[in-house]
Amino acid sequence: MARRRRAEKRDVAPDARYGSHLVTLLVNFTMRKGKKSLAEKIVYSAFDKIAAEKQGTNPLEVLERAVSNARPRLEVKSRRVGGATYQVPLEISGSRQTALALRWLVSFSRARKGVLMKDALASEIREASEGQGSCIRKRDEMHKMAQSNKAFAHFRW
Repeated sequence: MARRRRAEKRDVAPDARYGSHLVTLLVNFTMRKGKKSLAEKIVYSAFDKIAAEKQGTNPLEVLERAVSNARPRLEVKSRRVGGATYQVPLEISGSRQTALALRWLVSFSRARKGVLMKDALASEIREASEGQGSCIRKRDEMHKMAQSNKAFAHFRW
C-alpha cells in the first residue's frame, strides 16, 4: 500500500496551434523518448493531411468526433475472490475514457507498417471519426467483454 497522499491530477496546457487540451494529450501520447517537437510535427502534419483531404473540414472537430466515438464506457478488471479470478465490469471515468481512446489511436497508427506515422495517424483519426477502424473494434471488444461478465458486477469495489 502506498504511504503517501494520492497524487493530484495536473491539467495539461492547451497546444500552441489549436489551443486545445485534447491536441496536447495526443501529442504527449505520440511522444517517444521525450522528443516533443517531433511528436508535434507528426500530429500537426496529420491534421494538415486531414484538412487537405476534405476542404473546409476542421481537423480539431474530426479529432473530437474520433475520440468521442472511440471512448469506451466500460472495462473489465480482474478481481480475485476465494480461489477464483473474476473479470468484473466497471464504469470508466471521463479522463480515462479519453486517455484510452487517444492511446488506442496512437498505438494502432504505430501498428500500421510501411506507412509514415503522420499518414497512419491521419487515417486512423479519420476512420474513428466515421465510426470504423481498429479503435472502434477495440472499444466494441471491450464492451462485449463487460457485457459477457455482467453477472460478476456485484463484485465491484
